[in-house]
Amino acid sequence: MKQPLPAKLKLEDGTVFTGTSFGFPESGNGEVVFNTGMVGYPESLTDPSYRGQILTYTYPLIGSYGVPKKELESKEIQVRGVIVSQYEAIPSHWESAYSLGEWLNAQGIPAITGIDTRALTKKLREHGVMLGQILIGNDKPKRFSSLIDPNTINLSAEVSIDKPRWYGKGKKQILLVDCGVKMNIIRNFVARGIRVKRVPWDYDFTEELKDFDGLFISNGPGDPKMCKATITHVRKAMATNVPQFGICLGSQIQGLAAGAKTYKLKYGHRGQNQPCVLEGTAKAMLTSQNHGYAVRESSLPKGWKVLYRNANDNSVEGLEHASKPFFSVQFHPEAYPGPEDANVLFDRFIKQL
Repeated sequence: MKQPLPAKLKLEDGTVFTGTSFGFPESGNGEVVFNTGMVGYPESLTDPSYRGQILTYTYPLIGSYGVPKKELESKEIQVRGVIVSQYEAIPSHWESAYSLGEWLNAQGIPAITGIDTRALTKKLREHGVMLGQILIGNDKPKRFSSLIDPNTINLSAEVSIDKPRWYGKGKKQILLVDCGVKMNIIRNFVARGIRVKRVPWDYDFTEELKDFDGLFISNGPGDPKMCKATITHVRKAMATNVPQFGICLGSQIQGLAAGAKTYKLKYGHRGQNQPCVLEGTAKAMLTSQNHGYAVRESSLPKGWKVLYRNANDNSVEGLEHASKPFFSVQFHPEAYPGPEDANVLFDRFIKQL
């Protein structure tokens, strides 16, 4: 049996964490973030919203149930690297087709085990997310000034489809703008008897929107301001009364299209236990989240209001128009992974169609 290669994680502030490699034996770099979820690593690793990031799992044991051989949230692993405290190389689950390490290695994704993920997470909470490098073996670190911050490029263009596709059957049909959509969003619409036309992030749908019952703006990675074409098209769509629903990046894009501003959170919200409160009530739900940006409440234009608010930091978790059928949420009602408390929001949108 081969001895695992030594590996390091170096952060842009100079901090170094040491461990061993269990993924693809090649160095990589990205924005280092953390996820507090206890389960769901196959789904989170294939979530396009994680594009460009090195994902740290705060749950100490990862890999115990392997990876299933079925469609996940996209066709490939989206992260640039994986950091865990303890990797379980021998999985035990009836759906397991291969181990996490085998899966990462097959898709060219570096990973490190043996790192003090508690100390790493505390540093990211105090400092904020940072660029980082995974170094395998004797590889030398690159100058951080030469690395590209993934938030400075249009990551949605990397994960969106290149031409329109149709899904499902039904009398009602929606146009879904793919900025990095999770497949479980599409599954939720199809299961509810909705026909879905999925279009690329920069597709100009404004002339054909009249033929659809609703517009959906998807989740996706990076800074929402990079999706300039999407923002322009959604702004034009607001001149109509066609119902709109946005999730995650889609909520930020809806806010930008309305005239609001967005900002980067210090360390973001990533996990399956984020409490959100329906504005003006005491009703709360646990939500699945994965985002690093939010809409600035003070910049909301007239006619728009906060729909949900994060109970931990009071940040905006959803928007709603006062008179038009437009709303969005920052969290993920489609779950996968996560609680399904917010799944009813799909039903709310469908009732508006």
